[in-house]
Amino acid sequence: MLPDLAHIDTWIFDLDNTLYPAKADLFGLIDIKMGDFIQGLLGCDATEARRIQKQYFMEHGTTLSGLMRHHGTDPRAFLDYVHDISLDRIEADPALGDHIRALPGRRLIFTNGDTAYALRVLDRLGLLDAFEFIHDIHACQYVPKPDPSGYLELCDRYVIDPRTSLFFEDMARNLKPAKAIGMTTVWVNNGSEAGNVDAHPDFIDYETNELAPFLADILKD
Repeated sequence: MLPDLAHIDTWIFDLDNTLYPAKADLFGLIDIKMGDFIQGLLGCDATEARRIQKQYFMEHGTTLSGLMRHHGTDPRAFLDYVHDISLDRIEADPALGDHIRALPGRRLIFTNGDTAYALRVLDRLGLLDAFEFIHDIHACQYVPKPDPSGYLELCDRYVIDPRTSLFFEDMARNLKPAKAIGMTTVWVNNGSEAGNVDAHPDFIDYETNELAPFLADILKD
């Protein structure tokens, strides 16, 4: 194990575009569903729906947060609708699964999605048994990353010492609050939309384009 990671006993993973390649573009399918939802909610055309969707994503961390704040949207209805997609674009990576299971200590998911969707994705990836808990948007009271409150709730709920934890995430801006409370951070820079927004070396300890080889390096004697 790399000397400066020998103290890590908790491994925290984002879900989408972190545990599978961003090129799979599940968000492309979710984007379509979000647009349809917004059109139905607001009675606008597809162009205006996409503008609102992206504006809320950038301003509030998730489109859902913007819809809840400005339109009183029911989060469960929204999440059920937009996550009703095919997962045929992703598949299991046996090497990645072996590396994750070999990490010493606890392994958790921290996602801006919900647990029902996360379980479907993990099942498709062959990783259902690889993680102890899923900390989702419901657990964060619908306040998404990068708001610091979700990170503190994660640590409190699962009795995590951030100083001995490492967080993998494809959205660079979501690493800033993790670093602020003492976590080691890894940016999985693999082409996510807006993944490089606000990226700064002050809060990114490591950067990788692909998760499996990075984990393999960690696990080397």
